[in-house]
Amino acid sequence: MKKGIHPVYREVAVHCACGNKYKTRSTGGDINVDICSNCH
Repeated sequence: MKKGIHPVYREVAVHCACGNKYKTRSTGGDINVDICSNCH
């Protein structure tokens, strides 16, 4: 892979409206969701 052309793939936090939080990896920032597997 070429260096310097790929976005940074890092650990981010997912925050649900029910208060549940968990970690995943993404090229974006933290994620806010309305429904997760805990409250659905």
